[in-house]
Amino acid sequence: MDEQALLGLNPNADADFRQRALAYFEQLKISQDAWQVCAEALAQSIYSDDHIKFFCFQVLEHQIKFKYSELTEVQQQLIRETLITWLQAQMLNPQPEKTFIRNKAAQVFALLFVTEYLTKWPKFFFDILSVVDLNPRGVDMYLRILMAVDAELVDRDVVHTSEASCYYEARRNTLLKDTMREQCIPSLVESWYQILQNYQYNNSELTCQCLEVVGAYVSWIDLSLIANERFINMLLGHMSVEVLREEACDCLFEIVNKGMDPIDKTKLVESLCQVLQSAGLFSIDQEDDVDFLARFSKLVNGMGQALIASWTKLIKSGDMKSAQDTLQAIEAKVALMLQLLIHEDDDISSNIIGFCYDYLHILKQLSALSDQQKANVEAIMLAVMKKLTYDEEYNFENEGEDEAMFVEYRKQLKLLLDRLAQVSPELLLASVRRVFNTTLQNWQTTRFMEVEVAIRLLYMLAEALPVSHGAHFSGDVTKATALQDMMRTLVTSGVSAYQHTSVTLEFFETVVRYEKFFAVEPQHIPTVLMAFLDHRGLRHASPKVRSRTAYLFSRFVKSLNKQMNPFIEDVLNRIQDLLELSPPENGYQALLSSDDQLFIYETAGVLIVNSEYSAERKQVLMRNLLTPLMEKFKVLLEKLMMAQDEDRQMALADCLNHAVGFASRTSKAFSNKQTVKQCGCSEVYLDCLQTFLPALSCPLQKEVLRSGVRTFLHRMIICLEEEVLPFIPSASEHMLKDCEAKDLQEFIPLINQITAKFKTQVSPFLQQMFMPLLHAIFEVLLLPAEENDQSAALEKQMLRRSYFAFLQTVTGSGMSEVIANQGAENVERVLFTVIQGAVEYPDPIAQKTCFIILSKLVELWGGKDGPVGFADFVYKHIVPACFLAPLKQTFDLADAQTVLALSECAVTLKTIHLKRGPECIQYLQQEYLPSLQVAPEIIQEFCQALQQPDAKVFKNYLKVKIFIFSK
Repeated sequence: MDEQALLGLNPNADADFRQRALAYFEQLKISQDAWQVCAEALAQSIYSDDHIKFFCFQVLEHQIKFKYSELTEVQQQLIRETLITWLQAQMLNPQPEKTFIRNKAAQVFALLFVTEYLTKWPKFFFDILSVVDLNPRGVDMYLRILMAVDAELVDRDVVHTSEASCYYEARRNTLLKDTMREQCIPSLVESWYQILQNYQYNNSELTCQCLEVVGAYVSWIDLSLIANERFINMLLGHMSVEVLREEACDCLFEIVNKGMDPIDKTKLVESLCQVLQSAGLFSIDQEDDVDFLARFSKLVNGMGQALIASWTKLIKSGDMKSAQDTLQAIEAKVALMLQLLIHEDDDISSNIIGFCYDYLHILKQLSALSDQQKANVEAIMLAVMKKLTYDEEYNFENEGEDEAMFVEYRKQLKLLLDRLAQVSPELLLASVRRVFNTTLQNWQTTRFMEVEVAIRLLYMLAEALPVSHGAHFSGDVTKATALQDMMRTLVTSGVSAYQHTSVTLEFFETVVRYEKFFAVEPQHIPTVLMAFLDHRGLRHASPKVRSRTAYLFSRFVKSLNKQMNPFIEDVLNRIQDLLELSPPENGYQALLSSDDQLFIYETAGVLIVNSEYSAERKQVLMRNLLTPLMEKFKVLLEKLMMAQDEDRQMALADCLNHAVGFASRTSKAFSNKQTVKQCGCSEVYLDCLQTFLPALSCPLQKEVLRSGVRTFLHRMIICLEEEVLPFIPSASEHMLKDCEAKDLQEFIPLINQITAKFKTQVSPFLQQMFMPLLHAIFEVLLLPAEENDQSAALEKQMLRRSYFAFLQTVTGSGMSEVIANQGAENVERVLFTVIQGAVEYPDPIAQKTCFIILSKLVELWGGKDGPVGFADFVYKHIVPACFLAPLKQTFDLADAQTVLALSECAVTLKTIHLKRGPECIQYLQQEYLPSLQVAPEIIQEFCQALQQPDAKVFKNYLKVKIFIFSK
């Protein structure tokens, strides 16, 4: 072997050596006999370097995986002998191999197993067992090989290259497992028992490995081989041995998890539980080893869920006696379940939630609950309330992995709370009310986590006790009264001043969740508004609180717009400083980020528009809101024009973009032009438009500025309608200058919006800018790109889609004359791009659009009075496109978008027949289809399907029969 190249296998080697090693590996993979050199190196232990040994196994692995069938019988035998020789050497070597080498060797053994077991090596396991006997190093490799074989046969994480390979591998794996069950599984199980018996007291590592193997295989072998007295007793014995009990737990879990008859399952679980209980394992001590308890909790969860599954099956089969016995067995585990649920370690608690959830589902189905069951429900409820509480270590300012895990755990607890509400809504409401009232009476002296969870519980009730449209304060009097009392307490207790971000945020979240409370008791609105506006909310010391509050404030105001009238001017005055556009100088740190300010601007817009003021007053307020933005915009644009430093240019452009975004956001309060007119605000927005449009001619930071102005234009088309039209030609001209794929891609939807909305009103403008737009598109599409530049290829694909979407909008808006008036040469060029899009590019989304365009053009121009030469174009190009596109290899009917493209292709052919009549059928029968060498009977069948009045018939025909035309 190339010793120099092998030096690069060392992880500490420099990049050049590593590159050379990689190239050498690729070279060996394609070499005919390099694997033999590697096999010899392994069999004769030529190399001591671990990375070279690993490398040799990799080469063998590649040979077995991809080129095994090319080897002769002798060569295949050599690979078998190499592996067995290497295995024999493991028991004699002074030091065991590194774990990563043993694992790789096991993978290679497993690959050879799936390749040869059914044909050439039926004694695979017996040969390995005869070599390893009970030698500890040999047993270690034997167990690793078993785990690797299981991974090959059962592992759901294996990535399959295709559906066909997935199907083949599934069939192969089933056959392998069936053959193993017949030929060797009993012997393997016996070997596991011997290993466990031999090593349980003197080699915990091998014992744990063996337990892992048993746990893995039990899911697909005969359970009676494992679930018998000698095995179970040994496993239960391991539950008392500290170093073995975690693996024993997992092994028992897999046994319990195995599908079996419900009565037998109940007996098995009960016998396990009796032994575990007598061993003292049902008494949970908080000080116990948490790693073991997490596994034990998973085991108890498995046993509980297994019993519940048995109960469900027995109820369905009508065996009420056995079902009752199983229910008693379930009830007997509830005390243990509660101990684990309430455990201070969240992993232990989380592992039992499934059992808890399913138990509550049983109670929900019972007609009446016993006193004990009611007590269980209450105990679960108290446990959930306690476990929802944050601990002291939770880092609110810098949330990491632990915090994210607790948030996920809280979501699980919420599901339990929702299920509790289904079982006993009255009990849940009463419990939450008790906890809430007790906590809020003394919130000043109570720890933050208890105050937060009390408010959180009130918040959670909104989903746990569902009603339509949040109407919690009407209907059921008891519930409405309880919720109203708690909300009143929340907003009058002063708890919003609690000095902890979690409590503050929970207060605002809950206030917004129950916004309908303020329709019932509007006297509390000023109190809550002040909390939003002062140091508790938008001016809080924490940026996180300020940011979330900005969003919640917007929601609060929008939901209560009818009640907000008395406070509008006061609120607008108080938020004045929060509306300031922060210029990128002096290092000035604004209270809110620009994203947060968007919500404040939207809120201001909503307050003005929904107020009961006169149109004149609304206009004044809106002008007061937007004039500072316009003035700042003009100043900043001038500064940008003169800025030299690129960082400064970017900062100024961002600031300008924010100004446009803020103005745009205020318009969200309007639903259409009518409301803008009614409020007398058209003029203000037209002024904004005139202020912002000059940014389009700024040569600096074009992408940022254009993006902002484009978004504003989208909004103004909705708000101002035809009043925008005078600004569009100039804006379009600027946006088409020096543009790139992304610019065009984002500009076309604006033109589509204008076209679809104003139709013939914009026909002269469209005719004028049609070819300049197309030239800009074609110019970008024709730019050369690197062969492997996927980003550039994707941008072009998206631009092509946008181009076709534009043509679809023009033709679909009844404005085909825009295309027709571009001159014969240009029209022809456009039509050919559509044909090309339908046939040449393997992009079903674009193909679908192209066929929609073609069928529309045929509908408009395909009759006897259509443009000169179009009928000829239909037969020479559109008809062939309808066949060539689906016959492309890239046209994959397993893809949903491609099916839609074929459907539009069928519509195109139907439209041609509709417009041209018998002439179309004659052309297909006598000219086009014979030119494809299609059999006469197929031509006849195709033409009959095409002439069916129901378009669906032809669509289905084409979907099933299109492949015939490729033969």
